[in-house]
Order: sequence, then structure tokens, then C-alpha cells
Amino acid sequence: MKLIIGAVGRIKPGPEATLVDDYVKRFDGAGRGIGLGPLTVEEVDARGKGQAEESALLSGRIAPEDRVVILDERGKSLPSEAFSKLICDWRDDGVRCARFLIGGADGHMPALRERADLMISFGKATWPHLMVRAMVAEQLYRAAAIATNHPYHRGN
Repeated sequence: MKLIIGAVGRIKPGPEATLVDDYVKRFDGAGRGIGLGPLTVEEVDARGKGQAEESALLSGRIAPEDRVVILDERGKSLPSEAFSKLICDWRDDGVRCARFLIGGADGHMPALRERADLMISFGKATWPHLMVRAMVAEQLYRAAAIATNHPYHRGN
């Protein structure tokens, strides 16, 4: 199953980009043997165009059969094990692509949130968009590590 992190804005070279690239590579190595991957990042540039245009650009890449996960402060907080199970269940159900969408500063339009199969949050704190990319990439790698019983994830 292909996984895509769709994000508003371009990431510049720097520590955040390095971190995202590192987790994407780790995920691809871990996921390959269990039918997960590749993981890619798709950026949309809607500088100065606002929430509606940002959501439209992200929505325009969604195929009808894709699973869509919205990163949103109103989303639910999932334990890593539950997140891993969800990803693996989708894979086992024959889902071909799952998209993890990170909006701009004003978030996603209601129509895009309604299209989502799931809305998740990384807690009540507000996170910079570049950090959210790294956090999504890390959680996807952790999901693959959990699915393969890799020691990266040590549950309690």
C-alpha cells in the first residue's frame, strides 16, 4: 500500500527536511517486506491563496478509493499500536493508497475534513507544520516497526 504525506508549503533544506527524509527512508526499508510503501511526500504551494485553495490543491490529488487521514487539532489522539493496526488493516483490506494531509496555517476546509476517513491530532499543543511532517513520518515508521516486531518500538 502506497502512503503519501500531502502538505501545504515547501520544506527548505534544514533539520526538519533531514528528519523527514530519514524517517521516509526508514519506513521504506521496514515497510517493503510487509506490503507497505513506498512513502512519499507531496507538497502543494498555495502561497497567499488561503485555506480554500490549499484544501482544493490537496483534494485534487485524492483518488476516490484512497483512504484519507487529516491532521487536525480536532482529531482524535491514537496510540501508536492502534495507528499501526489501522494501517495494516487497510493494507489487508486491499487499500492501494493512504494519504496523510497537513493543511496550512488555517487548517482544512470543512468539505475536506468531511471527506476524511480519519482525523488525528498529535495532542492539544499547536505544532509547526514542518514538525508535523516529521511526526507523521516518524509515526508511519513506528507503525511499520510495530507490525514487524522491530525493537524500535518498545511497548509497555
